[in-house]
Amino acid sequence: MNRIKLTLALMLAVTISGCASKVEYKDVTEVETVDVSFGSSDLQAVASKMVDSMMTTPSVQVLTANGQRPILFVDRVSNKTSEHIDTESISDTISTQLLRSGQFRFIDMTRVDAVRKQLDYQNHSGLVDPSKAIQFGRQVGAQYMLYGNLSSIVKQDGSTKDVYYKMTMRLMDLDSGLIEWADEKQLRKQKSRSLLGL
Repeated sequence: MNRIKLTLALMLAVTISGCASKVEYKDVTEVETVDVSFGSSDLQAVASKMVDSMMTTPSVQVLTANGQRPILFVDRVSNKTSEHIDTESISDTISTQLLRSGQFRFIDMTRVDAVRKQLDYQNHSGLVDPSKAIQFGRQVGAQYMLYGNLSSIVKQDGSTKDVYYKMTMRLMDLDSGLIEWADEKQLRKQKSRSLLGL
């Protein structure tokens, strides 16, 4: 009886130790291939491609020549995939890299309501010194809109799953409606299961 208890205790200990998890920091630029879903490596590849392309396109270089810093607003990237993808992170990464280049300025359209509330507070609450309150109607409007969409095609045949992603972005002149720049980045990921399902 003691031998059975000892064997069961050892089996339980081995099972528990086999279930232990380990957490560690990894390099954020390291390629992530956990599955075929859109991941951090894909986001970085898309953002880098779009920023590099936009910065080196002759029409955009003309816009930023002579120290001019065009004012852009970024519309949220449309997610046309079947996955839940945080496309705001894609927009944030692209706009942050462009802003850090020192060649563009941005208006954050996602905060318009918060700005309006603050200006209303400053100008109509009676709690802010009128000589120090920021006045309505003094903000600068965007000259260009940066927008895009992310789409995918998913194919599955037996144990093989293939996912094709395409990110397309455009820069529109808000005054003329002309597209000043457009590009796309394509990614393809494939996962095959072994016969054992691993």
